[in-house]
Amino acid sequence: MSRCISILFGILFSVSCLAETFVAAGDPWPPFLDPDKPNQGIALEITRAALKTQGHELQMQFMPWARAINEVKEADSDILVGTWYTEERTKFLMYSDPYLENQIKFIKRKNDDFEYSGLDSLTGKNIGVVRGYGYGDAFLTATNFKRPESKNLISNIKKLIAGRIDLTLEDEVVARDILKRTASQLLNKIEFTSDSLSSNKLHITVGLSNSRKEEIISAFNKGLKEIKANGTYDALLKQYGF
Repeated sequence: MSRCISILFGILFSVSCLAETFVAAGDPWPPFLDPDKPNQGIALEITRAALKTQGHELQMQFMPWARAINEVKEADSDILVGTWYTEERTKFLMYSDPYLENQIKFIKRKNDDFEYSGLDSLTGKNIGVVRGYGYGDAFLTATNFKRPESKNLISNIKKLIAGRIDLTLEDEVVARDILKRTASQLLNKIEFTSDSLSSNKLHITVGLSNSRKEEIISAFNKGLKEIKANGTYDALLKQYGF
């Protein structure tokens, strides 16, 4: 009997050692990352569900985006939950399989007749960006327009309405959600372009300096396949209206 108890204890101990709590970082980005909601947004729900299938938990810390990137880059936090791909980031981040997609549109002042038709249509413009965001390599390296930085979308919207910049950009779902919650009076002063700059796939990422990077990315990728197979993924999309 004592031998059986020892074996059982050993199995339980091994399982407990394999299960880990990973620390995630990111900025408020509703409905994908939402500190005001109990489940903290669809990106967090998908990530948590995927990791849970592999026996892992996720603890989320909200902070400015530039700080979040640095935290994960330096392995002070384990995971960036919502990351767009850029070539530059592959120098310090490992990417998971994509799990959602964003439509990035330009935001303009109401009654502005500008319509996006390629990077050439941005020539001479000042386009407000959020510090540290990845808008795609072509946009970030283009030289025919300027990209003044702000700390968040609301700062850029205020600069846009004041005429200090010509355009800003964000996923339309995200932008409308943020404005409805924090500055609804600004919604009737802006419009979105019909055409998108890009469709950006959303990934989790882990710093290349993190000794557990392969383990974390592998666990997420395996878990993502499982929640897609068992219906959890589709149920979450439906719950959030996607």
